[in-house]
Amino acid sequence: MTKNAQRLSQLISTFGPGAMIDLPTRSVVVGGLEQWDMKGNAFTTLPEPRLTMRLEQLLKEQGRLDPAATLSLRTPPTSVDARDGILRGVAAPIFPTWFICEQVETAAVGAKTARRRRLVRWQDLDTKGRRKFQYDDGRKSDVTPIRFVCACDKGHLQDIDWRWVVHGTGACHEPMWVEEKGTSADPADTSIVCGCGRRLSLQETFQPGRLGKCRGERPWLLDRDPEGCGDNLKLLTRTATNTYFPQVHTVISLPSEEDELSQLVDELSGDLAGVQTVQDVAQAKRFNPKVSASLGPYLDGDIFDRLQRIRDGAKSDATRSPKLSEFDTFASGRPEIGSNHPTAKLYAQTLSRGVWEDPSAEIDLSAIKNLVAVHRLREVSCLYGFTRFEAAPTGADGDIEDIQLSVRGAPISRDADWLPAIEQFGEGIFIHFDEAAIGQWLQKEATAPRNQKLLAGYGHWQKRFAGKAPAYPGTPYVLLHSISHALMAEIALDCGYPASSLKERVYALSSSRAGGDIDRCGILIYTASAGAQGTLGGLVATASRFAHILRGALDRLRICSNDPVCADHEPDDRSGDRATHGAACHGCLLIAETSCEMRNLFLDRSLLIPTMADGDSSFFK
Repeated sequence: MTKNAQRLSQLISTFGPGAMIDLPTRSVVVGGLEQWDMKGNAFTTLPEPRLTMRLEQLLKEQGRLDPAATLSLRTPPTSVDARDGILRGVAAPIFPTWFICEQVETAAVGAKTARRRRLVRWQDLDTKGRRKFQYDDGRKSDVTPIRFVCACDKGHLQDIDWRWVVHGTGACHEPMWVEEKGTSADPADTSIVCGCGRRLSLQETFQPGRLGKCRGERPWLLDRDPEGCGDNLKLLTRTATNTYFPQVHTVISLPSEEDELSQLVDELSGDLAGVQTVQDVAQAKRFNPKVSASLGPYLDGDIFDRLQRIRDGAKSDATRSPKLSEFDTFASGRPEIGSNHPTAKLYAQTLSRGVWEDPSAEIDLSAIKNLVAVHRLREVSCLYGFTRFEAAPTGADGDIEDIQLSVRGAPISRDADWLPAIEQFGEGIFIHFDEAAIGQWLQKEATAPRNQKLLAGYGHWQKRFAGKAPAYPGTPYVLLHSISHALMAEIALDCGYPASSLKERVYALSSSRAGGDIDRCGILIYTASAGAQGTLGGLVATASRFAHILRGALDRLRICSNDPVCADHEPDDRSGDRATHGAACHGCLLIAETSCEMRNLFLDRSLLIPTMADGDSSFFK
């Protein structure tokens, strides 16, 4: 992956609008979309109608997009200032504006000595060259941003008003210090001290309401929430992992089965986002060189007709789970899926059983219908919001869940009609499981107790979301999710890809929108990277060794390095996220969260193979 591609990917997955970043002399918050330099050729419009329509529907339901507006997906800007080589595409306001001097002073606290450093505002620093703080005696000190800020559950973010927190409504203009005792990071050992004698231990700031009420500040948008707020502010360490959880919606692009013109229009659908009439097509040809070069020979009416068909299909897909369309494509059983062309969005082959079913592996593969080698795929990911303190729960069907959930994301713009997105190219393998075999296993008397324990664990877990957590994905999902993690760990050892570069999409779906029995079961394990047209083929090459890889993955799970503790773990109300787990830990099934679509939730080794604690409920014998 190129350095520029890494930057683009990080703006979607890690450091999007609202995220805080440490720089050598200050900390900044990544600005909202209105502060991104999108002039000229700084960006590319990405065509992905299914994703665009679904997010457009979401933003309009949330009131974040004008009902008459048309949404488009754009890559983050790549403009570079040639004078110093610094990426200039995204503005980042300074935050927080409280700093600590690096010069350490000593102070007597009772019979002990404490270290303290001056607490100052950004406005107190000199403005000549590198900003420093100048003491009354003329000494100058470098400064670093204070580690603590405050935020609320709605994602609002603001500086802590240290003078108000220490003094209340009383006015005081004496100097303030951050005082530390001992060498631990315990909040009880850190205090904010004023020259007037007032002091505040950071331990006290955890009390509800102690930091005051939220004013709805959104420094990444340079405004305040027009709806206000008023929630209690919470202490937030700005470098902690819970400061920013991006909300990213991802789909796998599906092939177009129509004529050449339809394929061309599909590829340019992002550039044609503003086209609403046949006359608009002529305007697009006149002012957009890409459209003119590709569609110039075709009639405007024919182009508009194909565009309408694509949009109508995307609208119908926007009402169903994105995974349903993907599963139906991969599980179609066709010998070839898509076209074998360098510009194709998807190209896969359904392999005959003789290619991947090897008797020497001594494993029963009758529960697997088909294995599909995905030679080329395109993944499009779009950032549409973020949360703080807690990530929004993820739905097993791959759809956007946060409309109805208690953890609702904060906006990344005030009123922009576009969202940042990236496309990544790669390869993978798709395993289609026999739904009837899984259904029969689920009905077995030996499986029922394990199923009930997992359901009870989900009941404990959902209480933290005030009853607004996603629906239980189903024990078939837990089974497939556990198989996926086991396979990813084994494939990484076999094919040479780092385990963190592999991703999953688990398909345990019902064709009915109202729920019901799961009638689609499959796993897509793939790798994709930005700025690379496909990969080296190492993952597809594992298809011929699939039987041995699955056998090795299951053998590796028979004994966990944390057994018997791991095998004995039961989902209960004392386990937090572990309430969704059966026998699963970092020694066996947990993987990098960037690879897992469900943040390492809903896993159980006992569903796969017999363990020390449960030898009867396993799917594989």
